[in-house]
Amino acid sequence: MAGSKKKRVSSSEPLALPKAPTGIHGLDEITGGGLPRGRPTLVCGAAGCGKTLLAMEFLVRGAREHGEPGVFMSFEETARDLAENVRSLGFDLDELCRKKLLRIDHVRIERSEIREAGEYDLEGLFVRLNHAIDSIKAKRVVLDTIEALFAGFDNEAVLRAELRRLFRWLKDKGVTAIVTGERGTVTLSRNGLEEYVSDCVILLDHRVDDQVSTRRLRIVKYRGSLHGTNEYPFLIDEQGISVMPITSVGLLHEVSTERVSSGIARLDAMLGGEGYFRGSTVLVTGTAGTGKTTLSASFAQASCQRGERCLYFAFEESPGQLVRNMGSVGIDLRGSIDKGLLRIEASRPTSYGLETHLAMVHKAVRQFAPRVVVMDPITTLSSAGMVRDSYAVLTRLVDYMKSQRITLMMTSLTAGGEDLEQSGAGITSLVDTWLLVRDIELGGERNRGLYVLKSRGMPHSNQIREFVIRSHGLDLLDVYRGPGGVLTGSMRLEQEAREQSDLVARQRTREARARDRERQRALLEARIDALRSEFEADEREASLLEREDSGREAAIAAQREATALRRSAEVVRRRAGGGRKGKP
Repeated sequence: MAGSKKKRVSSSEPLALPKAPTGIHGLDEITGGGLPRGRPTLVCGAAGCGKTLLAMEFLVRGAREHGEPGVFMSFEETARDLAENVRSLGFDLDELCRKKLLRIDHVRIERSEIREAGEYDLEGLFVRLNHAIDSIKAKRVVLDTIEALFAGFDNEAVLRAELRRLFRWLKDKGVTAIVTGERGTVTLSRNGLEEYVSDCVILLDHRVDDQVSTRRLRIVKYRGSLHGTNEYPFLIDEQGISVMPITSVGLLHEVSTERVSSGIARLDAMLGGEGYFRGSTVLVTGTAGTGKTTLSASFAQASCQRGERCLYFAFEESPGQLVRNMGSVGIDLRGSIDKGLLRIEASRPTSYGLETHLAMVHKAVRQFAPRVVVMDPITTLSSAGMVRDSYAVLTRLVDYMKSQRITLMMTSLTAGGEDLEQSGAGITSLVDTWLLVRDIELGGERNRGLYVLKSRGMPHSNQIREFVIRSHGLDLLDVYRGPGGVLTGSMRLEQEAREQSDLVARQRTREARARDRERQRALLEARIDALRSEFEADEREASLLEREDSGREAAIAAQREATALRRSAEVVRRRAGGGRKGKP
């Protein structure tokens, strides 16, 4: 019974659709593991959108990473042209062909040589394709492009019948196939049938808005499998195709209680004494010249000094200019670059579309694996698209960094005269820590002030701190309040000088008073000593007189006693003499 019960439970579980990984980063994620194994997939799009490259990368990565040989049957480009076109991506097709992991077959089709007659069909193509598959035991097949194969067909009924037959043959063969096709004016494909007979349809789009091009990918359908339904930006560069899976981010990321230093000790003190949370998002806003880049460079240097990698995206300065400028204030970015801890990616925002920028950020993060990312400034991204679009892109960027537990610092430029507590990118509600740097105009001077508008999850200072940029870096000064409020710059120095002068005067007055008291104390002590000496002399004289009086009194007493004794003796003698005279 236990066995039958277990069997019933396992049989009730849904069976996952077998899939063949493409090896293309991002595409496997949004397709839930790859393309349907043993089934045909249609990749359609306009010219130049990357259909052939996606199909070729599907074969190359399948052979390299999964040991699945593939056949590429081209109806437009020769094998030599294909090999030369993808060599810049690091794909050596000749080597794969020698190892029997890849076979390229070019089928030359001329429309003028094709005539439809009677029972015309694709039997010859099937024989040729079957031989190529069996020769290397291929698991993957690409047909590029299907319009060239049916270029000579005028009979729509025959065309539809042969299309169905082709897709059925590929499915019966059990190979995972990609069929590329040109996009139609109304339908996804030019013939309007391929998207219906394919098990998976991928639409590639290369659009240009305001002279900025962006490539996007969309999974139109995927039979038997869940898949992402949004449009996803993708890149084509020296390493092939990279798709950014937008829907893979969200609000389920883990958080950390670890703290990282900002690189400025007094700023750390303003943030609860320890700095930012690891994996949090920090926004620095302010007008031009307030030190936003210097603050972000200090944070980047601090991360490198901890032995952590930092990825710095500069949208206004070249790497050399940034290194030079920061070196003048004691921030050595060159040393961190030479150690491989700092990587600066510099580009103009108008060079690419917003989605392309986001995809490039994703790719750079995957390659460099940083713990800290700096973007300076994000407001320039709005020049590459509408404000609403830039907000959406930055929202995805923040969520992505949080999912990777990367500490992100962004700077944002605010125009003079507007509310400084507003970010041009409009993402202040998304960030965890918000620092505002501003100009403080007093006494004909403009000085810099910094304060923490918010910092989630930690106690933080509410004071406005003046900070200066010196040759050794940033330095936050203590809050200084004068009679009229907080003072900065030369007014602060003047007030400090006045207070120092008053302090010196008060100190001198205290010292003079102390000297007077000391003189008075000395005079009083001298008088006390004189009185004490006079008193002691009087005591000695009184003692001497007392001794003299005592001596005189003793002498008188002795004299009286002697006198008394003499008198007593005389009386005795007298009595003795009188008795002898009266005896008979």
